[in-house]
Amino acid sequence: MHPYIEYVNPHLGRLITEIGLNKRFLRGTGVHLYDDEEQEYLDCIAAYGALPFGYNPPEIWQAIQEVKLRQEPSFVQPSLLEASGQLAAALVKVAPAGLKYVTFANSGAEAVEAAFKLCRAKTGKRVILSTHNSFHGKTLGALSATGNEHYQKAFGAPTEGFSHIPYGDVDALERYLREASQETAAFIVEPIQGEGGIVEPPPGYLRAVQELCEQHGVLTIFDEIQTGLGRTGTIFASEREDVTPDCLVIAKALGGGLVPIGAILCKDDVYTEDFGLKHSSTFAGNTLAARVGLAVLNLLTRDQSSLLQEVRRKGSRLKAGLEDVARRHQTIIKKIRGQGLMLGIEFVNARESYPDSLLGVMAEQELLTPMISSYLLNVEKVRVAPTLNGASVIRIEPALVISDEQIEQVISAVEKAATMLAHRNTAAFLGHLIDYHPLDLPVEKLVTSESVPVTPEPTDGRFAFLVHPIDLDNYSEFDESLAALSKEQLEDLSSRWNDMVEPFVVSSTRITDQGGQSAFGDFICVPKTADQLLADPKRALEEISTAVQLGVERGAKIVGLGAYTSVVTMGGRQLLPYTDVALTTGNSYTVVSGVEAVVAAAERLEIDLANATGLVVGAGGAIGKALALLLSEEVSRLILVGNPARPEKSEHRMLKVVVEILQHLKNQSDAGHHFPQGSLGSYVSGLEDLPKKDDSFGVWLDCVRHLLAQGSPLVISVDKEAHLPEADVIMVATSSLERLITPSNLKKGAIVCDMSRPSNVSEEVLTERPDVLVIDGGIIQMPNSPDLGWNFGFERGTGFACMSETIMLALEKRYEHTSLGADLNLGQLEMMRRLASKQGFSLAGFRNFDRPLEPDVWNRIRQ
Repeated sequence: MHPYIEYVNPHLGRLITEIGLNKRFLRGTGVHLYDDEEQEYLDCIAAYGALPFGYNPPEIWQAIQEVKLRQEPSFVQPSLLEASGQLAAALVKVAPAGLKYVTFANSGAEAVEAAFKLCRAKTGKRVILSTHNSFHGKTLGALSATGNEHYQKAFGAPTEGFSHIPYGDVDALERYLREASQETAAFIVEPIQGEGGIVEPPPGYLRAVQELCEQHGVLTIFDEIQTGLGRTGTIFASEREDVTPDCLVIAKALGGGLVPIGAILCKDDVYTEDFGLKHSSTFAGNTLAARVGLAVLNLLTRDQSSLLQEVRRKGSRLKAGLEDVARRHQTIIKKIRGQGLMLGIEFVNARESYPDSLLGVMAEQELLTPMISSYLLNVEKVRVAPTLNGASVIRIEPALVISDEQIEQVISAVEKAATMLAHRNTAAFLGHLIDYHPLDLPVEKLVTSESVPVTPEPTDGRFAFLVHPIDLDNYSEFDESLAALSKEQLEDLSSRWNDMVEPFVVSSTRITDQGGQSAFGDFICVPKTADQLLADPKRALEEISTAVQLGVERGAKIVGLGAYTSVVTMGGRQLLPYTDVALTTGNSYTVVSGVEAVVAAAERLEIDLANATGLVVGAGGAIGKALALLLSEEVSRLILVGNPARPEKSEHRMLKVVVEILQHLKNQSDAGHHFPQGSLGSYVSGLEDLPKKDDSFGVWLDCVRHLLAQGSPLVISVDKEAHLPEADVIMVATSSLERLITPSNLKKGAIVCDMSRPSNVSEEVLTERPDVLVIDGGIIQMPNSPDLGWNFGFERGTGFACMSETIMLALEKRYEHTSLGADLNLGQLEMMRRLASKQGFSLAGFRNFDRPLEPDVWNRIRQ
């Protein structure tokens, strides 16, 4: 493990590793960086403007060396600081007219904090006004002024005394000042929002800000930490409007790329004795930083500020080149923004631009620009970065000394990235992360006009259903480009993807049943495979809770838990403390439809179930127990197989299942139900010494043990291999990821119904045992064959029974917890059977391994 990850920041270290930004840069010269393999990269971040002359500029190193040669003292407060005074005088000389005093700091955030103190000391007022989407630093006060809750909440920011208004909106400022100027000390604003996405205000905005604030007695602070000192082609960006603020904050470029330093310039009447005598900093204004600052100003202003002229020229060239790229790729790039060499590329961050693609999910969740940065770094060798608050924007902010040739390299790199995105091929675009390099680029896909999105009606029932990739193959079902990857490549990409992506809406649908009732719902993906959910149950619970909340926010009144989202939440019960919405696992209808499928298959093969032996693998689980109850109504002998890893616990659970079977069949017999001769029902009807209904569970348990010891047609075991040769019908319902049913030991002509996802039945059974029928349980045809928005591997209008149960409850507007936990009661099973019949849900034919059964299967098995 790299020491940065091990000892500095494990969270950020792991994140940049996952997205391929984990380079080890060991050398930097000018605009280039070199990694540990001596690969060269063109750097277009320039430390967010802190590297005005690139890496290791010789003029700055010379200034540092001269300090050493002169043996100048560095930290000599309190005294008349020589270098500090000279730098202050030089800054005032180039600053907007009217700024007189300079206070030094060690960073931009510290300079912002000092500016707040300066304005509060002058006005006696406490409130600092700033703008939404702004960025002013990450110390507590600066963070409170930063207009982004995402960075504030964890740290108790904003603290008291901070307000925010829209950026670039003079009317909003005027309204605010009319109401709150009496308690407001200052308004801090960026001439161009940097981390906000390189956002420029309307022309004349800064001048209007200064005039309005003067009228209302509120001081102004222009934050030029990123825009100042040549970045936009002038010393200060605010020069373009010929306006002087009360305070002007700078940092970044003032350190020449080698030392940290910040400064606050202010007007004469803003500086107070209280501030001058009570504000100080041990390291601020130190000799080394001040000498570097002087060298920076000299480089910017020498030769009649020729460097600034070059910044304006090169900035125009770069912007024009990027705008040409944007015109050629209007579905990928929305706009080019900024001035000088502070530019932003705004990408189209919409799911609709990348249909049926993981790229669309990345765009929707604001992950696309980090991956574009990764592509440019690893493939085109150009280093860029997204802006913090403007998640759809990549900054192009190179050193001011970038050459024309290097500008063309940047434009070419962005062109290639946009072209790659235009192919809308996730595998190719992210191939650099997983060592996938297609020889031929896929054909570029044009985004055609989309159909009108499905929207809910006021009378609709509302639901959400959670899905997740059962295994790696499911990814290529959602995004066909991933089918080109090897299993190892897909596994690598999946592990990176799953750690970054939040639950997302796969599709939405509106369903009308045969009685005219309607429901609208969302299918929400939890981006974890079954293995990944089981590996970290605590994190899985958090992600599933997030997915449930997403459904609620979108209007769901009941949420269904598909596949392992049910397993890892203990049948939904672990979610109950975290949500008030109704939940269902869908297990009741899964059981009902599974047994219906077995009965229908047996009829087609002319198997008399009343004289057949049934076997349930996973009989101790919720679905297995309920399957055993319903199957006991059909067969003559029933074998219950539990988990061999926990034999004692499994035995106790299965004894309880046998008790419930006896009670269920006895109740049916007492109610007048006639069972076929030889069936389990007829066996139980003939038992004369069964306990009474109101006898204790212990009495029933003793009875069961006695019957089992006498050779009852009800059998419990944890050894499936010993009993498989006896079973005519096998139903498998476990949460195991293993292939539990293999070709060996199966009875000739057996029916195997696989209720598990992922499958517990080996596909080898199909090839090696042509006499055995394997069917998938729980596959349902929905009424009116609705378009679910994604086929989930099925034909239109077909889905899982657990999904169907959620929809049925929503159609009925029955918003209550259903099928939760380990116990599925017979009342719920019967209710779902009635609802299916009423609404028009039925078995979707026969399938195995998620594919329709071939017609000749039935004749083959009969033969």
